[in-house]
Amino acid sequence: MAARRRRRLRKRTRRQLQGWGIVATLAVTVWVAGNWATVWPVLVTVVAVVVVGGAGWGLLRAHRLAVGGDRKWRAQEEARARELSMTEVDALSWQDFEHYVADLCRRDGCTKVVVSGKSGDLGADVVGYLADGRKLVVQVKKYAPERSVSSQDMQKFVGTARLEHGADVALFVTTCRAFTKAALGLAVRQDIVALHRDLLGSWVKGAHLETLIPLNGSGGGARRPPA
Repeated sequence: MAARRRRRLRKRTRRQLQGWGIVATLAVTVWVAGNWATVWPVLVTVVAVVVVGGAGWGLLRAHRLAVGGDRKWRAQEEARARELSMTEVDALSWQDFEHYVADLCRRDGCTKVVVSGKSGDLGADVVGYLADGRKLVVQVKKYAPERSVSSQDMQKFVGTARLEHGADVALFVTTCRAFTKAALGLAVRQDIVALHRDLLGSWVKGAHLETLIPLNGSGGGARRPPA
């Protein structure tokens, strides 16, 4: 019984609202017809604003989509170019790769660059000096792309880069795509510049070493306090 009363009340309310809507629509129509000379310029202006605004919004949206698509394409092309360059690097022996990294250092203004090229070098595969005089010590690991640099690898370099070799800047360069979370965390805490495959690819394609030194190795651009 109560449910039927509620349904009847809702129906009555809807009919009343529909009736008031019809009355309001008729009243507006009559008023517009009686004041058409005053209303039509305003109506035309409103329609014009809506049309122009809609067109402007459409153009802005199309522009944003085009810019976003262009940025995505450029990023894809840059990644493809880096990978093409890294294919050549992958073909190098580990000895040639050490000399290649040394050449990159020289290209970017490093002086007195020396390649150890021997076992027992205590993590100093390449040693040189940056243009501002800071000593650079580089550990080079030529690993398969799918492999990761382990925490043990990083610990060894951390233990020798500064204590044994007096590095002002310690650089760990690898051809693999990632450092393990533990290795990367250790690198950040100990101020080791960790260059994985993507950052190495950028270096190979022309990025200057000085722009890579402030990066923490994740590739995200997080910066550490300067040494």
